[in-house]
Amino acid sequence: MKLRTKIQLFTSFFMFLFILMINASIYYLFYQNSVETELTELTEQTNTVIATVNENPEIPPGELIKAFLPADGIIRVYPESGDPLVHSKSADYFDLPGGYGTSEVREVITFEGNRYATVSKPIIWNDGDIVTLQVYKELVALTANMKNLFYVLTIASIIIIIPIIIAGNLLARFLLQPIKSLISTMKENMKYGKWKKIELTNRSNDELYEMEKTFNDMIDSLKDNYEMQEIFVSDASHELKTPISIIKSYTQLLERRGKDNPELWKESLDAIGSEADRMQKLVEQLLALAKNKEIEHSENVNITELMEKTIEVFTGAYDRNIELHDNGKPIHILGNQDQLRQVFYILIDNALKYSDHNVVITMAPHDNQIDISVRDFGQGIPKEERERIFERFYRMDKARSRNTGGTGLGLAIAKSIIHSHGGTISVDSRPGEGSTFQVMLPLT
Repeated sequence: MKLRTKIQLFTSFFMFLFILMINASIYYLFYQNSVETELTELTEQTNTVIATVNENPEIPPGELIKAFLPADGIIRVYPESGDPLVHSKSADYFDLPGGYGTSEVREVITFEGNRYATVSKPIIWNDGDIVTLQVYKELVALTANMKNLFYVLTIASIIIIIPIIIAGNLLARFLLQPIKSLISTMKENMKYGKWKKIELTNRSNDELYEMEKTFNDMIDSLKDNYEMQEIFVSDASHELKTPISIIKSYTQLLERRGKDNPELWKESLDAIGSEADRMQKLVEQLLALAKNKEIEHSENVNITELMEKTIEVFTGAYDRNIELHDNGKPIHILGNQDQLRQVFYILIDNALKYSDHNVVITMAPHDNQIDISVRDFGQGIPKEERERIFERFYRMDKARSRNTGGTGLGLAIAKSIIHSHGGTISVDSRPGEGSTFQVMLPLT
């Protein structure tokens, strides 16, 4: 069943139940009010009969009763024993139920499909005995009125239901038009590989507008990511093609002249090893993105010791000054040592690549967390670039990154690892003054 049909059925059914409840309430209240009015009038008429009988003792009560006889009813006087005194203009009412009683009764009964109002009261008869005066009145007018009211409510309900069905249809169209447009655009994008967006309609900022706007934002994001991946594939192909060509060239050179030339042999091996390292680094970074989705082999890691060993490696390799500021005490966190080491390798490696000055690393526990900052004094990062540098395949300065061997994956890997450890990573940078990358990790 389509959503449009569901909306129409739901609105129609709900409004039908609502109208039915309203009509039933009107019908019931009108009936109760009319019945109460009929009983009140019949009670007053009975009291008048009793008062007239008491005020005229010289006139036989049977004669007085005839004067108050209702056109559509019957008056009966029941003694405690014996046959009742009956007065009626129609023999159809003789079979109505009745009897002697000592208490007043007001009620409406249904007899042979007709409604009757009845009032029974005990009175003192002219011979001093206590008898029951019972007055019946057929509710002919009430029955006709209730039937007319039923017809009126039924017709009114039909008249109300018709515009409700129309309104439900219009509402379904209004709600489903953006959804149909969304489905059509999605199918077109999938079929033709486009990046088509929905044309935003001029409506208020409701949920449908937010859905359309979010879809367009998602298309922009997917397009940007796709373009970045295309750029990355192109760059990676170029970076892989170059070392492969160099390795092939040196290999061919060794085959031709390497046997009798030790210097050429050493030069070729160094070049092949260097280019192989570049290829290995690129492949490792690609694999890291796929692997670092969750912590594996979690253990208690001495983050202070890990940082010191990492700094030793870079100090020996780059012959650069890397300062470490901490409180001198071991700091432990729960995580994967290899993954955390990779994060610090990435941050320190970037700091050394993009700055010719010292690198300052600060470690300090703070509110059940360890605050680790890596600061360089390079050219800094423009404000509009700071959020995007953590995206996969994104490179701020493509020409410089290629020259320094960057692939746009390092910070994305670092962010993935830090998030898997329940931490955060951020950057604070000012152009011309350098950058500070801050890592917050929960302490053990």
